Amino acid sequence: MSGGDSGVSGAGPGADGEDSGAKSGDPGREESGADSGGAGKKNGSPGRDEDKILAIIERSRAKPGKFKDAQITMSHGAGGKATQSLIEGLFLPAFVNERLAPLGDSGAFEVNGTRLAMTTDSFVVSPLVFPGGSIGDLAVNGTVNDLAVSGAKPLALTLSLILEEGLDTTILRREVDAVAAAARAAEVEIISGDTKVVERGLADSLYMCTAGVGLRDSRAELSTGALRPGDRVLVSGTMGDHGTAIMLSRGEFDLESLIESDTRPLWPLVDALLEEVGPSLRCMRDATRGGVASVLNELARASTVAMEVREADGPIAEGVKGASDILGLDPWYVANEGKLVAFVAPDAAEKAVATMRSIPGCELAADIGEVRTDPPGMVVMETSFGGKRVLDLLVGDPLPRIC
Repeated sequence: MSGGDSGVSGAGPGADGEDSGAKSGDPGREESGADSGGAGKKNGSPGRDEDKILAIIERSRAKPGKFKDAQITMSHGAGGKATQSLIEGLFLPAFVNERLAPLGDSGAFEVNGTRLAMTTDSFVVSPLVFPGGSIGDLAVNGTVNDLAVSGAKPLALTLSLILEEGLDTTILRREVDAVAAAARAAEVEIISGDTKVVERGLADSLYMCTAGVGLRDSRAELSTGALRPGDRVLVSGTMGDHGTAIMLSRGEFDLESLIESDTRPLWPLVDALLEEVGPSLRCMRDATRGGVASVLNELARASTVAMEVREADGPIAEGVKGASDILGLDPWYVANEGKLVAFVAPDAAEKAVATMRSIPGCELAADIGEVRTDPPGMVVMETSFGGKRVLDLLVGDPLPRIC
């Protein structure tokens, strides 16, 4: 239930269903007129109406999530507003404790003075195999990455398999081999597991559930509430690769692309960042379900700050951009499985970007924006056309079952 874990996050605003103009699959497309200091003038008229609107949004985002839905929908697993209301309105009140309260990618604890982190994840991706990976390596990488961005070196995993009656054992053997190969690459061991079989039709071939334990690095002092005005917002590479690869591999659209999932372990990148700019790192998140935009919203709310990002500086592969334009999606909301968002002190940003670019797979790392003071909890984008729009949390689920 960790906050930023594959979209299971309660750190995002707007839990009670209030919406700042976001549409399903493409939030905040309308120009907001907002800037880092609140509202000014728009079309030559005073900004009083904008001040009121921003105040309403700010109050909404400060409220704890409320869970009022009568039934679970696919939106509750998308990493957006419905997910946030489920976490904050149902799960958190039931399980609340000081380790869970930060809603990070993993929970921090100590055993006899040893600083550890633990996370858990589930994988229901469809199809099981996709360009660049499969459910097996995705399960390993998704779990170790939640530990890594929490500043913990992954040590060991558990693996549970839910198998559908009638599953071809060739498929099972292939995915077991994929898990083993990914674990070796991430330098972790599978130390425990479980298997269940359900009747035909009660599962979609194969699901995987994991848990992971890591050793918290002494160089890392990270917190979801540590962001400060002036901090820089960095992304470690192109956005939306994994979600686009999954979407196109389903064959539902008559589109061809060479886009592959970016699934990979992030500890080598995190280790390098801690070595080079460790004291200046405020927080990191892997941008899975809900993409970079959801990460920004979660952290803006958790730290009670604003953020302004530049659309032109967000690295997006041409294939991802083309597919998103055709299908009406925004790559800032499309998942990755091998990229992180880092928040660093301004004087360390240039060195941090250079460090990222030195790691294979992160050559297009970029500084995409800045942490601001006002309006708290809001993320504003400077568009490529020179205007500004609000990046809100997702409403609906444009890309279900991408992990």
